[in-house]
Amino acid sequence: MSENVLLIERQDKVAILTFNRPDRLNALNPELVDTIVQTCQDLRKDDRIWAVIMTGAGRGFCSGADVGLLQRGDSELPPMHERLDVYGWVGRLATSIYKTVGKPVIGAVNGVAAGAGMSVALACDMRVGSEKTKFKVVFPERSLSPDTGLSYFLPRVVGYSRACDLVMTSRYVEAEEAFRIGLLDRLVSSENLMEEALELANQIAFWPPLAVQTAKRVLQESMENYFDTQLRVESSGLNISRRSPHDAKEQGDAFRERRKPKFTGY
Repeated sequence: MSENVLLIERQDKVAILTFNRPDRLNALNPELVDTIVQTCQDLRKDDRIWAVIMTGAGRGFCSGADVGLLQRGDSELPPMHERLDVYGWVGRLATSIYKTVGKPVIGAVNGVAAGAGMSVALACDMRVGSEKTKFKVVFPERSLSPDTGLSYFLPRVVGYSRACDLVMTSRYVEAEEAFRIGLLDRLVSSENLMEEALELANQIAFWPPLAVQTAKRVLQESMENYFDTQLRVESSGLNISRRSPHDAKEQGDAFRERRKPKFTGY
């Protein structure tokens, strides 16, 4: 790689991914997109990681697609397999964060999240922000409709009519409003942002990982299913989450022995 566009730090069972293009407010270029997609695939297979935090270096979370990403010349066409992909890079990126990684993902939104950067924040399962957090849809300003999953995530997070407001006006949403309407789940001081995100990740990573990851899958399925269908999904999820005999036994042992359980995922 020409630059280390994604920093990866591991703290016990938590992986912290930092978008590292601070001079461009962490705008998405092909290298950063490809690295995020590959890292999500790698983390899915890493049983040592039970939760993931995504954040940005410097004063921005992610300002969206880099202008260079939108202005490829004919000599810079992506590989054939990418041109045949009907979802494009925006679909691959959204899918990687929302589904492929498989682990709970917390967005530590340290600054502006705009355009596809707002989509990336919404693809996370939860978002922690501070007084420096701002959201902006941007797409209409570029004569575009929403992409990178924003049209799926935003109405489900804030409701249809409020999503229309944010998309069709492309106005800034400051931190207090973002927290009030659900774009942020926790609002803390900027000095405590990463500490709060890490505390949340560790709370999640305390529990049996198979149960938590199955819970994520079941909750995602509920976004599209009817009630009866979702009951079947829950039943299937119970069967999967029970495939950790050690953790099931450990829970019972810890309860009887009046101590904190130590889960392993096995």
